Amino acid sequence: MTDLLTRILNFIQSFIGDHGWSIVVFTIFVRFLLMPLDVKNRQGMRRMQKIQPELDKLQKKYANDKVKLQQKQTELMRREKYNPMSGCLPLLIQMPILFAMFAAMRHMANEQTVRQVFDFIQGNTPEFQGWLWVRNLWVPDSPFSPAAPSAESLRMIGYEVWQKIFQGLDSAAQTGILANISALVEGFSGTLDLSSTEALKESLPFIQEALLKTPSYISSLATIPELTNINFFIAKLSVYVQYNGLLILPVLAGASQVLMTKLNPATAQQQGNANQSGGNFMKYFFPLFSVYICLSSNAAFALYWVVSNVIATLSTIAINAYFDRKDALVTKAEER
Repeated sequence: MTDLLTRILNFIQSFIGDHGWSIVVFTIFVRFLLMPLDVKNRQGMRRMQKIQPELDKLQKKYANDKVKLQQKQTELMRREKYNPMSGCLPLLIQMPILFAMFAAMRHMANEQTVRQVFDFIQGNTPEFQGWLWVRNLWVPDSPFSPAAPSAESLRMIGYEVWQKIFQGLDSAAQTGILANISALVEGFSGTLDLSSTEALKESLPFIQEALLKTPSYISSLATIPELTNINFFIAKLSVYVQYNGLLILPVLAGASQVLMTKLNPATAQQQGNANQSGGNFMKYFFPLFSVYICLSSNAAFALYWVVSNVIATLSTIAINAYFDRKDALVTKAEER
């Protein structure tokens, strides 16, 4: 699925010409396809909310008879046409898409990062693929991250990517890269073996050292003197002159997750009936987890996460409004 999503994103990008807006369009398309499941899920949650008082009464009445309690609960759910498993289907479909999207964004980020590294080593300043306030989509949206890729992160990229990108360069570019590495790094043999994981382990230190000695890369890592090595809990943070973002996507991820929780009355009610400490944990866990994911991932995946949350929130508001109006009409008809 990862390869399929990568192909789809590249296909959309070939028409739009911008990776950021391609992700937005793709996310809207996916959420549109999932809309019928969202409607079905919301309908089931409203039924659950409706029968929750009856379930609470049954729990009190048959607290000492678990078999009878389960029987009565099943009868109630069948009578009200509520299937407790109905809410699982959207999740079962969305989770594989989420994981595949994460892998696709990571793969695309790896390819773009390697291209940028080779551009730096050639003595050029790469043209980063940005989006609105984000300078480089393939780096986290944060002022504490430079727009340029981290030399330390290069070890996380597989040899297949290095081999593919290097072999895709023309002979002049390859010759220039090898010549510059030779000029910057002592002991370099003049060739890069990128044919396997073990070979990459031997070649990567030369690439990293050459990158760290390249003037254009060194200048991209400059920090604002007054905002260098700021103590933040157990970490030291620095704001870069060529910062990559403004933390907008991580903040939006957390805020949208909080709003989604508040718009889910059934979930909120279940949390209220559950263990208080457990309910509070889940209440804060998902927003904080969203912030963490978008801080630690490239801005491209964070953009997908935020747009998906925003669309889900808007669709929830619209679906709730539709069912509220429908329920009001039914109530009005019954009163006549």
